[in-house]
Amino acid sequence: MPSLATRFRGFLPVVVDVETGGFDWNRHALLEIAVVPLDLDEDGRLVRCPTTSAHVVPAPGTEIDPKSLAVTGIIIDHPFRDAKHEKQALDVVFAPVRAAMKKHGCQRAILVGHNAHFDLNFLNAAVARSNHPRNPFHPFSVFDTVTLGGVAYGQTVLGRALQAAGIEWNAEEAHSAVYDAERTAELFCRIVNSWPMLGGPGPARTD
Repeated sequence: MPSLATRFRGFLPVVVDVETGGFDWNRHALLEIAVVPLDLDEDGRLVRCPTTSAHVVPAPGTEIDPKSLAVTGIIIDHPFRDAKHEKQALDVVFAPVRAAMKKHGCQRAILVGHNAHFDLNFLNAAVARSNHPRNPFHPFSVFDTVTLGGVAYGQTVLGRALQAAGIEWNAEEAHSAVYDAERTAELFCRIVNSWPMLGGPGPARTD
């Protein structure tokens, strides 16, 4: 039976999705973050763990483009948003990642995302702003489902790649960090599990 510690060279794959106030991680605010650590089932197949998420108070000095809010539907001052300051929000989402790393004996987490460096750059910017001392993620390496979806299904748009993989996609729920992270996790698991090294059936024989 394979282990996560050996399957990904000591890295724990964790799916991350962020919602933000724009596209510039040095200038625009982080507004929402969701993480989905991954695990192995009894058959050695990759599966997703429960999701942890946090709404984030825009950090001082960061900006918000109203066009981004129109896409995400985030209402910054909504009374039920329960937003946390960046360091506290990072503490919330890092806790299950560290617990999963300890469980599997992994030295570090590696971010899995759709356009993964977008999420990683905003995560790294928030870590730097808040001077967070315990970021579990590798600072620059990622697994990107844009590339993997293109290779596996010929689709690079998340919704289309999911549909090609036979996974449900609801466009009305998109642009929520939780929904997008969970769908990305399902896509990544589907692709990895098709590889024989992790218990999948592998490519058909031609001889």
